[in-house]
Amino acid sequence: MKKLLTLAVSVLMLAGGLLFQQRAFADSATPDASTKAFYTWYIELQSKQTYPLLDKRIYVYVTKTTADRLRSAYRHNRLPGDSDYFTKVQDYDEQDWLNNIATHPPVMLGDVAVVPVTFGSKDKISLLVFLRKQGDGWKIIKVDDTLDYR
Repeated sequence: MKKLLTLAVSVLMLAGGLLFQQRAFADSATPDASTKAFYTWYIELQSKQTYPLLDKRIYVYVTKTTADRLRSAYRHNRLPGDSDYFTKVQDYDEQDWLNNIATHPPVMLGDVAVVPVTFGSKDKISLLVFLRKQGDGWKIIKVDDTLDYR
């Protein structure tokens, strides 16, 4: 009985420690780390011929309001622009982009962080990712390109 109690206490302490570590990691997540995590997930999922906007895990990275509005626009064939909303391009080299995601230090504008991110090693593309802290993490509220006005 004593061994069983010791085992139970040990398991609870280990589980509590892991939960604390996850919470501490989430609390310390930065806007640029969140941006890189999102694009790694997004590009990997898209490379498997799955549209990430329709995956429920999008809510981990993107605010519910933004994701729901984009999903509604998708269902009604009214997505903004003539390219993918999150990448601002129609085609890209998935492996090159996965291996070359460069986030830059965020610029804080009130409660919004703007993270410049550059993709690729050859034909580089840069975007501005706008995030807001929600709960214990940063979530995307908007993405814009750095191209001239068209």
